[in-house]
Amino acid sequence: MFRVRQYPDLCCDVIALNWLRPGLAESIKIFPPFRPSNPAPFRCRSPGITHVSAVQFTADSASRRRLASAAELRMSGAAGGGASACVGAAAAVAVAAGGGGGVAGRLPGRVLEHVFSYLDLVDLKQCALVCWHWYSCLADENSEVWRSLCGRYLSDEALRSDILCNLPSYKGKMKSLQHALSSHDCSRNVYVKKNGFTLHRNPIAQSTDGARGKIGFSEGRHAWEIWWEGPLGTVAVIGIATKRAPMQCQGYVALLGSDDQSWGWNLVDNNLLHNGEVSGNFPQCNNAPKYQIGERIRVILDMDDKTLAFERGFEFLGVAFRGLPKTCLFPAVSAVYGNTEVTMVYLGRPLDG
Repeated sequence: MFRVRQYPDLCCDVIALNWLRPGLAESIKIFPPFRPSNPAPFRCRSPGITHVSAVQFTADSASRRRLASAAELRMSGAAGGGASACVGAAAAVAVAAGGGGGVAGRLPGRVLEHVFSYLDLVDLKQCALVCWHWYSCLADENSEVWRSLCGRYLSDEALRSDILCNLPSYKGKMKSLQHALSSHDCSRNVYVKKNGFTLHRNPIAQSTDGARGKIGFSEGRHAWEIWWEGPLGTVAVIGIATKRAPMQCQGYVALLGSDDQSWGWNLVDNNLLHNGEVSGNFPQCNNAPKYQIGERIRVILDMDDKTLAFERGFEFLGVAFRGLPKTCLFPAVSAVYGNTEVTMVYLGRPLDG
């Protein structure tokens, strides 16, 4: 149950109900009812702001789920036109016209947090562009909005285990889930476990199987962690790949780096691989230590400098690949050992120093 009380600092009694898409009226009732109209459930049909004394959500759990998936914020025309527009279509206009000057821009932060907690990530990204007030409300990475999203989308295993231990904020955890290994862009012999971050390879003989991340990168700097939670086998490769790189092949081979569409580091023999050739040993030092199961490797992709580098713990191992192409590159892994598991967690922009 969600109740919004009167706020005397606003120029109206309460808030704009027209943020909610028409069709969700069965989840909203007015208390007390409109006067002089009847107390029937309120219908969000016309643009603008409706002035009421209090709003109460009376939706059951099913309605709340529909609200979370279908609701999108709408704001009245901040430029004085009075026309209501979807945030996604009018964000730039709202900002240019001083969108924060409307009632929506003066709502208390805790009210916005309650409303935002019903939206998904795509809608929240649009809302952050509406005005500075909304952006500031969403900028708090541990606010009720992000905590609510984590509780809704992240599994209990992911939240309670140490998988996300290097991500202190709720927003960071949600972003990591967005960038996790894809269950739809992988070999048919692997699957992503219920925690959303761990890849499990089925015991299929004479097959090398891989997976790509859900989101690729064509600009900026990005970092993610990868670690094996089972035996490596004869080949265990981490790296990056384009959308065209295959994610399954016959035999036990280094799938990442087998063509010009992927770049990989084989953790078994410390070889760098690209275009079917060994580019050298990595890290470039005498008697480089072998990978230990459970050890977290940090991958750093710099699309501005076109480089791929690796870290182990707090040690920077160096740049493995230079001159990467100007195309969309995805985090990727490939494995051969039956029932082995690989976990990938996106960390965001790497910290310098």
